[in-house]
Amino acid sequence: MAVPRFHELEIAAVRSETPDAVAITFAIPEELSETFAFTPGQYLTLRAEVGGEDMRRSYSICSPLGEAGRRTVGVKRIADGRFSSFAQTLKPGDRIKVMPPQGRFTAEIGGAHDYLLLAAGSGITPCLSIAASVLSGEPTSTVTLLYANRNSSSVMFRDALNDLKDRYTTRFTLSHVMDEEIQDVEIMNGRLDADKLETLAAHGLIDPARADAIYICGPEPMIRAASTALAALGVPEDRLKFELFTPAPDSSPRPRANGAGPLAAPLPGAKPAGSSVEIILDGARRLITVDATADTVLTAAMRQGLDIPWSCAGGMCCTCRCRIVEGAATMDENFSLEPWEIASGFTLACQSRPTTQKLVLDFDAQ
Repeated sequence: MAVPRFHELEIAAVRSETPDAVAITFAIPEELSETFAFTPGQYLTLRAEVGGEDMRRSYSICSPLGEAGRRTVGVKRIADGRFSSFAQTLKPGDRIKVMPPQGRFTAEIGGAHDYLLLAAGSGITPCLSIAASVLSGEPTSTVTLLYANRNSSSVMFRDALNDLKDRYTTRFTLSHVMDEEIQDVEIMNGRLDADKLETLAAHGLIDPARADAIYICGPEPMIRAASTALAALGVPEDRLKFELFTPAPDSSPRPRANGAGPLAAPLPGAKPAGSSVEIILDGARRLITVDATADTVLTAAMRQGLDIPWSCAGGMCCTCRCRIVEGAATMDENFSLEPWEIASGFTLACQSRPTTQKLVLDFDAQ
């Protein structure tokens, strides 16, 4: 399977959603319609030169399935966020490099489902796509969405959400949770945390145990608290799906060590400097040298002029996922690979540092 590459797309529209968030719509040429086909919940990686630096950031698609010729993402400005601030200045007619859809926080359309969606802030973007696509593509399915924000002015996609409420009056339930604004329904005031979920469940406003799947998207503390509370409410782990945008300072990454092949056992002592790393990409092989005391595979590849796939560079998005076919490596952080992927030899190039003198990474592996 070919590694996804960037395509230059024209911006068809830019719409203000809140004082610090915009929805950016890209025009998809007919010849790229299959390339940019997506599953609700996936993201696009944008690439641009910002302040003289090549930068990439991932933003979830908020478009529903069936919106031919267009893909929309929501971008919220974050404190000291150079790319998110740059995105607020984009306008129709501008062109920007975009990678085809990726991601595993997805909902396949077909059948009948009862979904519970928990979103906070800009975490609404993939949830909007999932909700709209499920409701339009599955005539008997239901969706319950709890959307947490500070106050009314920070609610993204308010009009789109209200439109879904009006169109699917018996199948879509939307509740706003505010922690800096008093609402008429007292139970909806405060944070969307474990106590809130337990209270809502006790009052029969949500029924997590009955949901076919629960999608959670937002800050890591909210995801952790929600996952713990939902497990206590009887939700099996395999029904919980989450998308992490930014890890918390005290986050707990998933397993990080990995290795495969005859050199799987790390060499004695510290990580070896000057490891030989062979990259398999689009069927071709390239050799780079990685000093594990100074670089990850990604930073070393960039330093040596090799463009390997990457997006967040923080161990969260899996764009740089590859498989170790020889040698061994450890990851600085891992927020996205599942235990079965670790066991199968997959690693994240943006976090990997060789622990053997030779390391072979296959980016074409699926």
